[in-house]
Amino acid sequence: MLKIVVCVSGGGTNLQAIIDGVARGSIVNTKIVKVISNNQGAYALTRARDAGIEAVCVSPKDYENRADFNQAFIQEIGKDEPDLIVLAGFLVTLPAELIRSYGNRIINIHPSLIPSFCGTGYYGLKVHEAALARGVKITGATVHFVDEGMDTGPIIMQKAVAVKEEDTPETLQKRVMEEAEWLILPWCINLIAGGKVKVEQGRVLISE
Repeated sequence: MLKIVVCVSGGGTNLQAIIDGVARGSIVNTKIVKVISNNQGAYALTRARDAGIEAVCVSPKDYENRADFNQAFIQEIGKDEPDLIVLAGFLVTLPAELIRSYGNRIINIHPSLIPSFCGTGYYGLKVHEAALARGVKITGATVHFVDEGMDTGPIIMQKAVAVKEEDTPETLQKRVMEEAEWLILPWCINLIAGGKVKVEQGRVLISE
């Protein structure tokens, strides 16, 4: 059984896609043991509790300094000894110590086709605003392992989404979620749960 902790900052639509995937069996051999948010008001916490999943807020605002927050965050994750940490719209930089401890066991969903529109400052609507400003015809989403860089870890899966002439950042964000994010994040978790994903020389290999 793959034990996962999901970290999220906002509404938790990707979290819901994971919850639904586990419930209907498209994600097999997997249990969400905890949901952690840095935002006490995040609707993701309500989604978790409604699904019978432990939901916890660990916010930098509640600690005197970043070091204290980092330690509390690491301890909260460690309580459940997860096999995989899933960042599903988590807008907090992870402690380097955590990344080293969970090498190739942390994944993130990013709303663009990395390496386009990623890195520092590219999150949420800002990604889609940049894509529209550049005039790209194709965008999408990427699931990747997390390393100590910003959106630089090995790519597991990507899915392209067409950009329409009339798109706004909001309509594009919605389409990328519906046509890419909510599909490939659960799919990747299922592949990992099935032992079909490995990293060799910085590249992800997926077995049949």
